Amino acid sequence: MTKQQLKEDLKQSMLAKDADKTSTLRMVISALGYYEIDKGGAGYEATEEDIETILQKQAKQRRDSIEQFKAGGRDELAAKETKELELIESYLPKQMDEEEVKMLVDEAVAQTGATTASDMGKVMGALMPKIKGKADGSLVSRLVKEKLQ
Repeated sequence: MTKQQLKEDLKQSMLAKDADKTSTLRMVISALGYYEIDKGGAGYEATEEDIETILQKQAKQRRDSIEQFKAGGRDELAAKETKELELIESYLPKQMDEEEVKMLVDEAVAQTGATTASDMGKVMGALMPKIKGKADGSLVSRLVKEKLQ
């Protein structure tokens, strides 16, 4: 995924008059621009890893918003955020399912020799490089906690 590809997809969505996709891509490209400014100003060009990180952050924001809107009884806003989340996730690598993550958690626990909840940091340190961007961090954290209790 490159910034140029995002811009090209934005252009195509504008030509197709797809308002939802256009709006979402504009937000993602804007977040990318702010990230580049933070990292090094006008001369900094985001890498594919940077773009993936930004997309992950945008997806997490949408998940949090959906949860809040549903709790507040604002189903129409939750539906809008869900559409945005689906579009953002289409640009991310395929996410691991819970069973795949559980297997990696089991391996990491065995590898680190962790036995108690206080060893969670060691397990997460061994685990995160393997699954960064491929699974939701809160899911990983929950599964590690369950395994160590």
